[in-house]
Amino acid sequence: MITYNTDGVKMPDIKRRENTAWVKSVASAHGKKVGEIAYIFVDDEKILEVNRQYLQHDYYTDIITFDYTDGDIISGDLFVSLDTVRTNAEQMGVPYQQELRRVIIHGILHLCGINDKGPGERAVMEEEENRALAMLGIRK
Repeated sequence: MITYNTDGVKMPDIKRRENTAWVKSVASAHGKKVGEIAYIFVDDEKILEVNRQYLQHDYYTDIITFDYTDGDIISGDLFVSLDTVRTNAEQMGVPYQQELRRVIIHGILHLCGINDKGPGERAVMEEEENRALAMLGIRK
């Protein structure tokens, strides 16, 4: 089950059924099934608070993924800063909705076991993000 929540922000304009089907398709492509996924859309101040409290990181970010995956069933809480998504979209010159989709699937890819911090991992993550976005007809 996938839930969509907000904390201090207006719910972004996403089609929940379409998004849920897309997330399930991406997970399936990685040999995973969707368990309990909670998207929590927040502002920059809330994501900074979460980052400091739980990860001891003192910076803003677009998404924080708390992974509760058990075997092939992916589960987690995904905090998405809509402020940072908007800033990143502007800086990269891409539409806000496209960047929001990229961030939404980025967390799912983490739950599927794809990392982006080690050598060469960022390129793999970007490739998987682009593959997932292409499922929606979005090309980079």
